[in-house]
Amino acid sequence: METLAFYFQYPFVRYALIVGVLIALCSSLLGVTLVLKRYSFIGDGLSHVAFGAMCVATVLGLSREMTLVLPLTVLSAVLLLRTGQNAKIRGDAAIAMISVGALAFGYLIMNIFSASSNLSGDVCSTLFGSTSILTLTTWEVWLCVFLSLLVIVLFILYYNRIFAVTFDEDFAKSAGVPTDRVNLLVAVVIAVIIVLAMNLVGALLISALVVFPSLSAMRVFKSFKMVTVFSAVFSVVCAFLGIIISILASTPVGSTIVAADVLGFLLCSAAGKVLARA
Repeated sequence: METLAFYFQYPFVRYALIVGVLIALCSSLLGVTLVLKRYSFIGDGLSHVAFGAMCVATVLGLSREMTLVLPLTVLSAVLLLRTGQNAKIRGDAAIAMISVGALAFGYLIMNIFSASSNLSGDVCSTLFGSTSILTLTTWEVWLCVFLSLLVIVLFILYYNRIFAVTFDEDFAKSAGVPTDRVNLLVAVVIAVIIVLAMNLVGALLISALVVFPSLSAMRVFKSFKMVTVFSAVFSVVCAFLGIIISILASTPVGSTIVAADVLGFLLCSAAGKVLARA
């Protein structure tokens, strides 16, 4: 406790906790919808797009990479949604096509034009998250807070429509729900979450924030509302513990958070089996 109190005196620790908790919360809210619609792999696809955009921003020397990464990732989410509805290119094929192309293009750009003396370190940090929690600026923290609150508000306002589209899109459409707009909203919000999570867990680990809390909640609860609530609590707790452990043990933040998610999933799976036998 004395060590934690000592670290909490520094702003970068508080910044990491604020950003980590908010990103985990936002990821878990829409993660349930993506898992139930069998579209959870979209996180990987958009994270690779964000990686490619970040490589371009780095080569261009942009001081605020998010000004380029966020619009390109959102645009890719819209294109991915439209392409996934194409009869010739199904959703999983569209995700694979866009994600692999963006990943390869980004790495190629960094190899050709990057002036960094530690290219492998930069790529590793982007893919697996920063090994330090000293990378967040005040501007990034405030932007994360604003976008996270926007995501939460949109989820609350569109909760009923998201619920309807998640379980029976055809029935929701016949009932007058603008399913195309709701799907577009979900895709755009997920794109925003992916960009926010890049600095925390990296491009290759982002899907864990979306998938593990939802699957863990489904092991214990059955209703959509309870799964969503428990998923949010689970994700926030794991993110908080992961950041605290990474501070005390000097481990990579992203990997530690994902490890906490994995352990939490195992505990929820065991709890679910016990409740099923009771």
